[in-house]
Amino acid sequence: MQKKTENTEELSGFKKYFHDLFDMRTDMMSYEEIDEMMEENTVIHGANMWILMLAVLIASIGLNMNSTAVIIGAMLISPLMSGIMTMGYSLAVRDLTLLRKSLKRFATQVGISLIAATIYFLITPLDDPTAEMIARTNPTLWDVMIALFGGIAGMIGNTRQKKGNVIPGVAIATALMPPLCTAGYGIASLQPRFIFGAFYLFLINTMFIMLSSSFVAAALKVPRHRHIRPAQQKRINRTIIAITIIMVVPSVYIGMITVRDSVVDHNISNYLENEFVFQDTQLVQSSSDTKNKVISVSLIGVPIPDETIDTLEKELERYNLEDYSLHVTQNMVLDDGEVEDTDKITIAIQENTISDLQKQLDETQEQLTEMQTQVEAYENQMESEIDCSEISKKALNIFTGVDACSCGIMTDTEGEYILFVAETVEPLSADEKEALTNWLKTETGLSRVELLEREKEPDGTEAPEE
Repeated sequence: MQKKTENTEELSGFKKYFHDLFDMRTDMMSYEEIDEMMEENTVIHGANMWILMLAVLIASIGLNMNSTAVIIGAMLISPLMSGIMTMGYSLAVRDLTLLRKSLKRFATQVGISLIAATIYFLITPLDDPTAEMIARTNPTLWDVMIALFGGIAGMIGNTRQKKGNVIPGVAIATALMPPLCTAGYGIASLQPRFIFGAFYLFLINTMFIMLSSSFVAAALKVPRHRHIRPAQQKRINRTIIAITIIMVVPSVYIGMITVRDSVVDHNISNYLENEFVFQDTQLVQSSSDTKNKVISVSLIGVPIPDETIDTLEKELERYNLEDYSLHVTQNMVLDDGEVEDTDKITIAIQENTISDLQKQLDETQEQLTEMQTQVEAYENQMESEIDCSEISKKALNIFTGVDACSCGIMTDTEGEYILFVAETVEPLSADEKEALTNWLKTETGLSRVELLEREKEPDGTEAPEE
């Protein structure tokens, strides 16, 4: 009997451990604070709109210049995320007034963003679509999952007392601003592919961030603002499910096509690499027509017999390419050393060489980009070093009530902070302490200051500690 009791206590402790480990309500804001924050998110401020337009212009320039770093910067300063989370929150708490306010603000933001992006792409001299733009026109199931998981992380982080760096990360991952700007490019250039493809990606991100925010609000057990009848709740649930399915189906289809094309390209690459290995014959060029399901190859050297070609065609089934046919072009080396149809062979070899060089160039560019990132990180680290001696000198010149001082950068479990020791003849007033603390924060860029004050006797000796 004693053994059974001990096992029960152990199980109870085990459950408590995992409950504490995954409890989302730890360090959560109060329900009143969350309500106040969400209500504030529905207010349209002039500064907010200016920041939005500037973020749109920055993102449009980044897309236009094919600069990933600039696009990321625009996503970090974009204020679109908060309004979407408020829409999801209003659904969870059944507050239709809050929902209408958040929808009004969000529609205004989307309209301003499209207008600003369209105007930019109408006046920019660079009118060719870049790789960054094209990447925003084919949303897949993976974009749905990114928006869903990103929305969950964003709502959890947004309801914490200490925000941390969750919100900027979610803003980058879910990428609300780039597809909206790409849609503006489509409007400016009258290209439906960019308009509908990019705006569909934007709607996917919006829809699933909103749904995930609603889910998190329900999981946090935020009290509902009003109670509705079960029949009404069923209608709301059916509407949400129907809209979700309509939004997801196209992305699933596009995702299936993307996966299928990727698998086929991989299979064709393996087929050519493994099967076209001959002693006196070389594969100089290959291409695949996925529409007509034809693999074309160009060979140079000793011609391979028809029986070998038949065998190569049969081998297609082994690589799951049974629907494809093989077209072989052979160019024979003549007895005098010349090659039949030399112009075609020269062109094929050059194209093959250019392709290899392009791959090497891309790999080198990736390495250079990575090295540049490391150099920038090192430079930022060097810039962020704080000269405590210089800070102490400035403090003595600025704050006359401080007779002597010293400072240092300390680290604890919450991160870095500055420890400042001030020696004074007369105790500093509350206003002087506040001014000194704020100055130290501004000067060092640190968010925490530990201020210690030591009183000195008029003769210069320190007052005895009580």
